[in-house]
Amino acid sequence: MTSPVPPAPRRSRRRDISIEQRVREAVQHATELLGHVSDPLDRRLLTEMVESVYQLGVDRTTTGDLKILNSALKELRHAFKIFRPYRHVRKVAIFGSARTPREDPHYRQAVRTARLLRNAGWLVITGAASGIMQAGHEGAGSEASFGVNIRLPFEQEANPIIAKDPKLMHFKYFFSRKLIFLKESHATMLFPGGFGTLDEGFESLTLVQTGKSEPRPIVLVDVPGGSYWKTMLRFLDRQLCDGGMISKEDRSLYHVVTSPEAACDEVVSFYSRYHSIRYVGDETVIRLATPLSAASVKTLSREFRDILALGEFRRSGPLPDEVEDNDLVDLPRVVFRFNRSSFGRLRQLIDRINAF
Repeated sequence: MTSPVPPAPRRSRRRDISIEQRVREAVQHATELLGHVSDPLDRRLLTEMVESVYQLGVDRTTTGDLKILNSALKELRHAFKIFRPYRHVRKVAIFGSARTPREDPHYRQAVRTARLLRNAGWLVITGAASGIMQAGHEGAGSEASFGVNIRLPFEQEANPIIAKDPKLMHFKYFFSRKLIFLKESHATMLFPGGFGTLDEGFESLTLVQTGKSEPRPIVLVDVPGGSYWKTMLRFLDRQLCDGGMISKEDRSLYHVVTSPEAACDEVVSFYSRYHSIRYVGDETVIRLATPLSAASVKTLSREFRDILALGEFRRSGPLPDEVEDNDLVDLPRVVFRFNRSSFGRLRQLIDRINAF
């Protein structure tokens, strides 16, 4: 019979107060050092981050856990710095097998697709390795490419197109790498690939389906007559959709194409009139490149009444919070009370807006 685990020794209240006081003093000192940060919200967030670091010490966080946080924070800070000058340019994240040879038709498709996207003013992000990733960089050229590499013991050396480019980043953990892929891109494009490709694809689908990511085109590319995505989508239809695990509207979140031209058009046309989305309190605000007519907005209220929590769709200028943030104030808007659950239908709404 095992002996009972003795209770942890109780720390004195005096010691707790002493630790808390030292943390407060350290945070106050850090706040003073952050005085050069002019934005009050940014300064508060940085101060909270400093406090969290001190609390990790108070909590006696293990060395292994600290290594995870330290690596992730340093890599994310570096990635934010690299992407910051390019935030105004739309980017597509291209995924596919690192093992696809140059003579494979999917490789040639990826080269052609990336070249078309570059010509349309887009930048390309890939995992920086060989195969489809190298094809994406080959088509876009190094000047329009970003590499988001993962450190692996095999198969993940940076391809020669991006290897010496300052826009190449290296990540230790998949979770921080995936965050950058999704945060910094405006579209996801998937060519046939292995576990990693499917992982990134389902990550994109999950985030859009649950509203944790803004709506985006998710494009599945195959060669004419190819069966890779047909086989996958057959499973999704029969098991997930017919089994009630996803809604039939969720199938609108992805589109299958079989040519570089169609792949490029699917990405670019998504942003033809739709620009971006923002939630302001209970209101959902869709910002547009060009305004909708009053008649078109009435049509939306009729055709998409099922996703309204209250009221109707209406045309609008920027809401007060957007004006305060100087957030795309020159763009026309459609504002409505979204039920915040029907994200497949939200994608259909965007397609309808683009079709007017």
